[in-house]
Amino acid sequence: MNQRALKKIFLDTDYVHRSGTPQELQAAEYLKARCEELGAKAWLESFPVPMAEMEEARVFADGKEILCKGFFCCGSGEVEGELYYMPGLDKVSIAGAKDKIVLLDSQGIGFFPYQDLMKAGARGILFQYGNIHFPNRDIDERDLRAHVVGEERKVLCAMIHSESAVSLVKNKVKRVRIRIRQREYEGESHNVIAELPGETDEWIVLSAHYDSTALSHGSYDNMSGCVGLLGVLEAMKGKKRRYGLRFVFCGSEERGLLGSKAYVRDHEEELSQIALNINLDMIGTIMGKFIARVSAEEKLSHYLSYMGAELGFPLTASVGVYSSDSTPFADKGVPALSLARIAGTNVAPIHCRYDRPEVLSMEQLQKDIAFIAEFTRRMCQAAVCPVAREIPEKVKKELDEYLFRKRKEQ
Repeated sequence: MNQRALKKIFLDTDYVHRSGTPQELQAAEYLKARCEELGAKAWLESFPVPMAEMEEARVFADGKEILCKGFFCCGSGEVEGELYYMPGLDKVSIAGAKDKIVLLDSQGIGFFPYQDLMKAGARGILFQYGNIHFPNRDIDERDLRAHVVGEERKVLCAMIHSESAVSLVKNKVKRVRIRIRQREYEGESHNVIAELPGETDEWIVLSAHYDSTALSHGSYDNMSGCVGLLGVLEAMKGKKRRYGLRFVFCGSEERGLLGSKAYVRDHEEELSQIALNINLDMIGTIMGKFIARVSAEEKLSHYLSYMGAELGFPLTASVGVYSSDSTPFADKGVPALSLARIAGTNVAPIHCRYDRPEVLSMEQLQKDIAFIAEFTRRMCQAAVCPVAREIPEKVKKELDEYLFRKRKEQ
């Protein structure tokens, strides 16, 4: 794919396409059309996602209102309590949360910390977003995820800017009140599926997510991965394939891998026919290190390192779990890996207004796609896929921790 064609895709999708919105569907239909133009059969598969329409979100600190964004799907109502700044999630800190409005240093919260805060009796949670040294005062929109709440109660949650958070602590604010009114409902997101059949009924599945966060245009995270899939599709469409190639453009990854989780759930009977999952999440930046995170046997990480040396393509390969759409596949026993070019946040920030096409290099993107396409060619033309269909115990342990089945060891 030439640089002009690559650049056009980023320009065509240079808008916010958050999970469950018409803009996300617009991006899905766009990707489907690109797959069809390249000669692949393509279709959309829908799945439900929790949504909300925010009607009112207000935070008052000692009676003075501060700017905020209410968390979607955290319920409606009003709660007041003493402010409790909690920089850590240790047991000692959590023990002091009873009847308090807790202010965290983070932009979100995982399952076990949320469970701990609820058991400790926290009344509400404030999160913070942004940088006090940046000229803008953006506040991100997040949701209280169902898999974080689990069987516990919901509490009202809101996001404030870091400048406001610093002010609350510095001025020793005593009382905080959170008021939220919202209409919660079940919405719809989509996975885009495209296929290049092979000689057998077995598949190699390539995945990448196309949704963005509420402030981001998602060029780097992760339209770059989607462009990578299109590049591999173009490179492989005229070549002999023993294994078929299935391309899955996942929706709603930014809300907890919802698209890939829906895919492995809805295609559970077919998972035994998937030899390997190759996931792309952020490639093609001007600067940055290329990595491979392998949720499969260690031999695959060595293979990738050797292949990089053979082709003069520097990369760092390791075994473990990557926080992306490869994880649901590995959790179902499908050998999986994620490929990414990781750039520093000062060079290519994500989940913010600065994730735009300008952080990408079309030349580097071509090089990344060429490497990924060659790896894909070797796998799909193999007489037998060389990757063993087994997940190492080390990876299983990380999967249990990542998916909140076990608390991470300290």
